[in-house]
Formats: sequence, structure tokens, C-alpha cells
Amino acid sequence: MKLLGNPLMLRVILAVLGTMFACAMAALLVFWLRRYFKQSESLENSRPTAEQLPMQTYHAVIQELKQQKHELAAAQQAERRRAKTSENISSAMLSHVSSGVLFFNPNGLVRHANAACKSILGVASPVGMSAAELFRDTMLTTQGESQTLAAALQSSLHQGTELTGWAERYVSPTGDERFLEVSVIPVHALAGDLLGAACVIDNKTEIATLQKQEALRTEMSAEMALVLHSSLASICGYTRSLAASHDPEATRQFANDVLAEAAQVESTVGSFLAGSKAAGHAAGA
Repeated sequence: MKLLGNPLMLRVILAVLGTMFACAMAALLVFWLRRYFKQSESLENSRPTAEQLPMQTYHAVIQELKQQKHELAAAQQAERRRAKTSENISSAMLSHVSSGVLFFNPNGLVRHANAACKSILGVASPVGMSAAELFRDTMLTTQGESQTLAAALQSSLHQGTELTGWAERYVSPTGDERFLEVSVIPVHALAGDLLGAACVIDNKTEIATLQKQEALRTEMSAEMALVLHSSLASICGYTRSLAASHDPEATRQFANDVLAEAAQVESTVGSFLAGSKAAGHAAGA
């Protein structure tokens, strides 16, 4: 206690405490300065040099291009999936259509054909064939003008115009003759470019056959009516002569003439009925 009360001792203690505080502050300042210089050095080292800057820019551009390439590839893949889905839907719809449908690309080659088309044309696989190979010399009649079906298709593809006509004598590879109704419809992209042409084919052979048979029956009916009219007129004349005749020989001759005309009428009617019956069976088959 006496030491603490001594002024000299108090000055010594205060000096020691001041020195300790100064040392602590100096140490703290040195620590802060050292940390500051380390951070500055780190920033200086991380800063690109003039030589490093172009290389870093090059790598950044490469990374950006890779990212864009990846996005483009993903977009193309999605577009292909959408196109494939649309094609599958179209194929499923066309497979249940009774009309034959062919799609020709701008080069005139068959790109797609549904099942009905293969059956109508009698060709197992028309894909990849040209119009000339598929239809050969089949003629198409449109608005009173005739040209080969292949030439009409090529003209529609080049000019982008629609056409509808009749192919009266298409002969399949197996030799079957068909009567076809053909429509060609150009197909354009959204931008207006020509993608190709759709060819719709309907088999009208049965209808055409029935029309021909009906026309034939009408002609036969007219001929039969003429024959019957002539025979009945003859029979009526022979009958009047028979009624007025008193000569037995003449009477016998008139009677024979009436029988001959009646036999001719019976033969004509029988032939007509037989032809109608055969035509009916053919139409039913």
C-alpha cells in the first residue's frame, strides 16, 4: 500500500501500462497493414494482364457459342419430334381413307402413299417411283383436253396449279384395267415455297362399268323395241290377210308367216332377258 502511495511508483506503473497499450496498438496496426497488403496483392494477382485478357475473351466466346449450339440442337430435336408426330398423325388418318393418296416431292418422286392407293394402283411400294414409272402412258382428260397423267402431274408441280380429270384406261402391273378420277393439289409451306403435290385417286371402275352396261341396255332396248315393232306389224298384216283369205294354201302360208314372226319375237326377248340377267350377275359380283 505504501508503494502504491508513492508517486514515483505510480508513474512507473502508468508508464508500463502506457507502453503495453502502445505495443498492443502497434501490433494491431501491423496485423491490419499486413492483411491489407495481402488482399491488395491477391487482387493484383487476380487482375488479368494484357496477355491474358484476349485469351479469357476467347474462352468466354467459345463458352457462349457452345451454349448457343446446345440450345440450337435442343430446338432442332424438338422440331424433329413435332414433325414426326405430325407425320404419324397424318399417316394414321390417311390409312383409313378410301381414296388413294400420293404425295410427290418437287422432283416428281413419290414420297408417301397410303394403303388405299397401293390397292387401287396395284403397286406394292410406289414410294420412290416417278409419275412416268407409276402411270406410264395413262391419259388424263381435263376439260376436254387429253395429256398423259405424268405430264399433267409435272405441270402441276412446276406451275403450282390444281387439276382434276379422268383417267379412263389405267392398267395395273397385273393387267387390270381401271377407270380413275384424279385430283392434283399443290402443297405450299407457310413461307410460300412449294413442298410438292398431293394426288388424290378414286377408283370409279365399278361406276363406269355400270354406266356402260346401262348405256348398252338402253341401246339394246331401243333395238329390241324396233324389232318388236316391225315383227308385230308383220304379224298384224299376216293376221288380217289370214282373216280375209279363203284359199286353204294361202291360209296355211299366212299362218306359217305368223309363227315365224312370233318365234323371232320370242328369240329377241329371250336374248335381251339373258343379257340383262348376265349384266346383273356381273354387277353383283
